[in-house]
Amino acid sequence: MKKFLFYLLFVAVAQCSLAQMFTPVEVGHKVVVNGDEATLVLDAYIADGWHMYSTDMPAGGPVAASITFEKVAGATPVGALTPGKGVIEKDDATFGMRVKYFEKEATFTQKIKLDGGKYRLQGYFEYAACNDENCTPPTAYDFDIAGEVAAKVAVAAKAEPAPTEEAPVELAPAAGDSSFDKLWTPVVDKLAAFQNGGTTASRSLWVTFILGFGGGLLALLTPCVWPIIPMTVSFFLKRSKNRKKAIGEAAFYGVSIVIIYLVLGLVVTALFGASALNALSTNAVFNIFFCALLLLFGASFLGGFELTLPSSWTNKVDEKAGNTTGLLSIFLMAFTLTLVSFSCTGPIIGFLLVEVSVTGSLFGPAVGMLGFALALALPFTVFAFFPTLLKQAPRSGGWMNTVKVVLGFVEIAFALKFFSVADLAYGWRLLDRETFLAIWIILFTLLGLYLLNIIRFPHDDTEEKTTSVPKFFLALASLAFAVYMVPGLWGAPCKAVSAFAPPMWTQDFSLYENEVHPASDSYEEGMAMARRLGKPALLDFTGYGCVNCRNMESAVWSNERVAEILRNDYVLVSLFVDDKTPLPEPIEVMEQGAVRKLRTVGDKWSYLQRHKFGANAQPFYVPVDADGNPLAGSYSFDLDADAYIKFLETGKANYNSK
Repeated sequence: MKKFLFYLLFVAVAQCSLAQMFTPVEVGHKVVVNGDEATLVLDAYIADGWHMYSTDMPAGGPVAASITFEKVAGATPVGALTPGKGVIEKDDATFGMRVKYFEKEATFTQKIKLDGGKYRLQGYFEYAACNDENCTPPTAYDFDIAGEVAAKVAVAAKAEPAPTEEAPVELAPAAGDSSFDKLWTPVVDKLAAFQNGGTTASRSLWVTFILGFGGGLLALLTPCVWPIIPMTVSFFLKRSKNRKKAIGEAAFYGVSIVIIYLVLGLVVTALFGASALNALSTNAVFNIFFCALLLLFGASFLGGFELTLPSSWTNKVDEKAGNTTGLLSIFLMAFTLTLVSFSCTGPIIGFLLVEVSVTGSLFGPAVGMLGFALALALPFTVFAFFPTLLKQAPRSGGWMNTVKVVLGFVEIAFALKFFSVADLAYGWRLLDRETFLAIWIILFTLLGLYLLNIIRFPHDDTEEKTTSVPKFFLALASLAFAVYMVPGLWGAPCKAVSAFAPPMWTQDFSLYENEVHPASDSYEEGMAMARRLGKPALLDFTGYGCVNCRNMESAVWSNERVAEILRNDYVLVSLFVDDKTPLPEPIEVMEQGAVRKLRTVGDKWSYLQRHKFGANAQPFYVPVDADGNPLAGSYSFDLDADAYIKFLETGKANYNSK
């Protein structure tokens, strides 16, 4: 178990590193010549969990794979760049359209007609790659192909001689300019010195574990599990006269529960794999299926029916446990518990696996089940160590059914999230933002009325006429949450639900105008402005097609305190890494031992992010002084406005201290 937890920690640390700088696609090329025809073959190898987009993307979608010939001599490109086999075509909720992409590997070919004699082709192959959290900026792979074939007799004119190499264009406007050198000098080490694992660490596995642990705690409070706890603990204490042995058996019972659910999580991973789990998040059919599944679970918790496994399964396992001795019998008893309690734990486990699976994390299901099982097994072990605590534990009663109904409302609410993904992908516009919020307002209003005993369900205690104090406060919270969402019908950000509701652009009517706009979209211009105004600059590495960038702007920058700091205390510089505006002249830079051409404004800002800060994912925020030195650690995608305010205040305080 210690080795497994260490391995999970290693994966989390590795994910933290990859979030900063990662090259998910490696590209190579070769040329196949056949007489006076040639084929340029581009092979791409794609990291697990990532996908690379094909050609012919719809307008407003991801960057399509393309080829550009800058100089051609003695040859003529024929037709367009052609993708090879293995292309996947699916609806993408992120971009709200149908896209084509490759996983693991991709091949593209370009036909070329050779004139005869010497030939040369210079250009670049451009592509983009994404996973479920980040997208790389448009990336160019440069090629320079030269060769010679037998000259055509019928051609009178000589083949155009191969062009000579051009001197690289200086990145700096004037070599040796000290102010320019400061602006572009790498500060990766300085940035790392600020990082304490806070804003850029990948917390997905920890969040998954906490989500699973919370689900396990809720499962404990259901009528299928809570009444079994005192019976089971008493059984172990009475089974052996040796108290130490009884405690050991109870502890092994808890470990067995952990093993059973952990294996369940590993089975889900083995069946799907990392790339398939990642694909689920953008697949419309799967999201509709998940929506229906959660509605089914919700209806079950509301008392519409009970989800149970075949009784023969439980009887056989129970019989086997009775006929065996030792640790095997204890393990079978734990397995019997998982079968008997399925009607209550099944919907919670189903919701957890659905939510975790669509994150695309390879270890997500296993980590989620580990958290769930630890919470479920904890009381069996604790009460065995301290049996007197059982007398203080709440007794079984109607309150457990209330827990089930509350969970039913929550599962129905989350089912809408998955339908929203399919709705955006197909463009049905059935669940725009205001429609989504209206349904959630009604759901949480009904939940509040239920907790006040105004609404009853078939399996509720009809004799209960008074409302307990805990139910009153839960009802107050539910009704307050419903009222909180009401302004969202007219465009209020409602940051608490921004991660679940459809994007703001689906809103038909909005009165919200509190948007933050950058002071500049040029690094050099922004630094000059910061020096002139005597303020720190906040570099915002973003992209036109970066959905998480828009989420940060709508959910975090809309915060009044955040907006005030950005407007008054910083020079906000937004650098779009996918800006296709051509540079006056291509810039050649040396990167990773090879010469690379920067052709567009986006290329320049993308190179700045990689070269100076050692990162290549967006969104990426870093406060700097007028010389380009970092004032705090960087900040990536995190919708916690308080954490963002702390991040901005830290940068401002460090600037003032200078």
